Amino acid sequence: MKVEVGDTIPEWHMPSVRAERMRTMAAILRDPNPVHWDPRVVEKLGFGHHTINQGPLGLSYMINMLHEWAGHESIRRLYMTFPKVVLDEDDITAQGTVTAVRDENGETLVDCDIWLLRSDGDKPLQGKATVCIS
Repeated sequence: MKVEVGDTIPEWHMPSVRAERMRTMAAILRDPNPVHWDPRVVEKLGFGHHTINQGPLGLSYMINMLHEWAGHESIRRLYMTFPKVVLDEDDITAQGTVTAVRDENGETLVDCDIWLLRSDGDKPLQGKATVCIS
């Protein structure tokens, strides 16, 4: 694969974040925080009648994007910030751009800025990734 600085990573789209998945993930993670399964709690926090997506689920959308683009064993480094929350029913898209390409120890490494974009233009998760493309 030929990659250059400024290239756009193919998007990964989640048309509607599902509350059922949040409840399932809360059970799997044994996460007792009611913001992931009780919309009444989230409403009191000012986010409307919604549930809040777990950080690892939001991160997984970006990992899916990177895996589809560069392969399942490509990720070498991830750094994420979670400045805002992803809510159930959000329409989000994982996006990214290439910021650097370098050869290191016989591998071609690609540094990327990555983020989740909500349909309203907000970016609730943002970060950086390094992937190997060779």
